[in-house]
Amino acid sequence: MTTNTMRAITQTTLGEPDVLHGAEVERPVPGAGQVLVAVHAAGVNPTDWKHRRHGYFLGQPPFTLGWDVSGTVEAVGPGVSLLAPGDEVFGMLPYPYGAGSHAEYVTGPTRAFAPKPAALSHTEAAALPLVSLTAWQALVDTARVRPGQRVLVHAAAGGVGHVAVQIAKARGAYVIGTASAAKHDFVRGLGADEVIDYRTADFVEEARDVDVVLDTLGGEDRLRSLETLRPGGLLVSILPQGLEGLAARAAELGVRATALLVEHDRQGMAEIAALVESGRLRAHVSATYPLAEAARAHAEGETGRVTGKLVLTVRP
Repeated sequence: MTTNTMRAITQTTLGEPDVLHGAEVERPVPGAGQVLVAVHAAGVNPTDWKHRRHGYFLGQPPFTLGWDVSGTVEAVGPGVSLLAPGDEVFGMLPYPYGAGSHAEYVTGPTRAFAPKPAALSHTEAAALPLVSLTAWQALVDTARVRPGQRVLVHAAAGGVGHVAVQIAKARGAYVIGTASAAKHDFVRGLGADEVIDYRTADFVEEARDVDVVLDTLGGEDRLRSLETLRPGGLLVSILPQGLEGLAARAAELGVRATALLVEHDRQGMAEIAALVESGRLRAHVSATYPLAEAARAHAEGETGRVTGKLVLTVRP
C-alpha cells in the first residue's frame, strides 16, 4: 500500500531543541531535473542547530532542516538521465535553500547526488557530504593545496576539520591541527603531522610559515590566524559572516583572506567518493539517533564536544 505522506522533523517556531517535532507531511514529488530519494540516513551539522535557533537563510518556520542525505532513488522527474530508481546515492541538498533531509523522503536536483561508495553504509555516507564538500571547496577548489604546503586546520576533530585533515594529507600537505588534548590521538590518526592544544598553547606561536589556514572558528581567532601565514599565504573561512576588518588586516600582513558558502556539487561528491574508495578518507560517526530523536542530536551537537559527526537513521 502506497501513501502520499511521510514522517518529517519540522518546527513551527525558532528556539531550543524542543521546538523540533515529528509530523506527518505531504511526500514530495520530483520535478524536472529532480530525483526523489528514500532517505536511509541524514547527517546533522552545526548549520542545522543554528538555523533551528536563528532562522538565518531560511527565515521563519515552518521548515524541515537537513542537507546531508544518503539513500535510494525512489523516482525521477522529467529529463533525468544520470540516475534511476534503485540507485544508492549520497549528496548534499542545495545549500542553503534546499534543506529537508530530516525526513523519510526528499527531492533534490540530480547533480546534488553521486553514487554511494559500496564500502560505506548509509550512516557513514550520510556523515560526509556537507563537511566533505566544504573542506574540498576550501582546500582544493579555492586554496589549490599542493604537495609540501603547510596547512593549518582549526577544530581538527570536528565535522569539517576531521575531513579537512584527510583531504589536505591526500593532497600531499603537511597538516597542523588544533584540538583539545583529549582528541590529539584521534587527529594524529587522521594523518595530522602536528596537533596544537588550543587550551594550553597559543596557535599563533606554535604554527608558523603556514601556506593555508582553514578557519572554522571565526571571531578573534580568525583574525589572529592571519599571523600564522607566510607572505602571500591564504586564509579560507567557512563562516562568511562577521568579516569586518578581515581584508584590511590581511592586507597589512601581506597575506590573503576569503570566505565561502558551500555549494552542492556532483563532481565534488565524485572526488570525495574516489578518496573513500582509495582508503584516504573516512567519516567518524560519533553517535546515531533515530529520526524521531532529532532534538537529542541537536542538543548533543550544541555541546561543542562532538568528535566527527552525528547522524540520524531513518531506515534500517
